[in-house]
Amino acid sequence: MWRLTWWQVSVLLLLAAGTAGAQVPNSSQNGQPPSSPPGASGATSTNVNEELTEPPTTKEQVTVTAPYPGQPLPALRPDEFINCVQQLPQGSDPKTIDYTQAGICEHQLNWEKHIVVEACINRDGKAAPPRVIQACTESLDHKIFEGKERFFLLADRAGAYFAEGDKQHALDDYNEALKLAPRSAELHYNRGVFYAAQSDADAALRDFDTAIGIDPKFVPALRQRAKIYHARRDFSSALADYSEAINLQPKTAGLWSERGYVCLRQHDFEGVVKDETQAIQLDPKLARAYFLRAIAFGGLGDRANSVSDIQTAVGLDPSLAHYVTIKGKTASLALPPL
Repeated sequence: MWRLTWWQVSVLLLLAAGTAGAQVPNSSQNGQPPSSPPGASGATSTNVNEELTEPPTTKEQVTVTAPYPGQPLPALRPDEFINCVQQLPQGSDPKTIDYTQAGICEHQLNWEKHIVVEACINRDGKAAPPRVIQACTESLDHKIFEGKERFFLLADRAGAYFAEGDKQHALDDYNEALKLAPRSAELHYNRGVFYAAQSDADAALRDFDTAIGIDPKFVPALRQRAKIYHARRDFSSALADYSEAINLQPKTAGLWSERGYVCLRQHDFEGVVKDETQAIQLDPKLARAYFLRAIAFGGLGDRANSVSDIQTAVGLDPSLAHYVTIKGKTASLALPPL
């Protein structure tokens, strides 16, 4: 909780009065983040007149046969190509084998395998986790890929198990995948994210360390490791990781804002203003950057800019108003979660 000086009391009282009659934000704006407190209640809906029109008519009907997310997966045959060739008794004339039909059959088998593997990979992220698990399991059971090439099927299934909340199966698959591809920075990162979600910071840190050791330019791992350092109050290490990540991806607004957050924890208000200003230049709608900069301006005694930034922050994200508390003549600001 951040204690404000006496001159800021009137600032926040003015702010509270100014935002009391604020309009409900447009529905096109982002909703409040999962880590934020519940939004203000009492919002009223507006009547929207929609003009309905008949769909355009077409002269021809087109049937689409490409796979779609909800389409049942094909049942892969266990014997693959051998079932495509008619097995004749010993001594039969090979000329009687219909190789054309066998070729068509093989093509169909390959297409079915393609559908299953693509469902496992889930490139567009639209497939439901149970479908991904089914597709990856079928791909593994039918040995579509052999040896070390199987690692990505295990990794994709691990991610789906993780999304389903099946922690043990997710960890088992991550471990098996890493046995096949121990030098995969991304796999170590993904398992580190899994450990972090289980509040096992030590295990997560080990995986992030390994990922960065394999690929020192792996920004997601640097960012996640910085968050662990921050949570442990190792601010110098957190700043070092954020600075390296910013050097690698200077156009990512979130990195600048998160480094500014660490500066704020160290009461480096000038550093906060610098980083949050850069974040705002990259993303003018990043509400948290305005809010953090407002706190820094308050620490520097810049009343006008502090008021302006708080108003902008709350206007962009009304849930941030829950981090402003006024009791009598005492006003406090709380930091939103990193």
